[in-house]
Amino acid sequence: MFKHILASGSDINWMAIFALLTFFFLFVVSVILVFGKSKAYIDKMSNMPLDDSTSYENKGRGK
Repeated sequence: MFKHILASGSDINWMAIFALLTFFFLFVVSVILVFGKSKAYIDKMSNMPLDDSTSYENKGRGK
């Protein structure tokens, strides 16, 4: 079976398979990262645009 697959390997578009596998890998990693976040972190980030305090502004700018 493997000899047949390797013999007909020139018919396979390897770049398309590589692109599909790369996309699938990055999608799985992003899903794991999103679902791995804590509820408190998600609530904090979702309320950040509505927060009127200046504690988030100019962080990292050296001012």
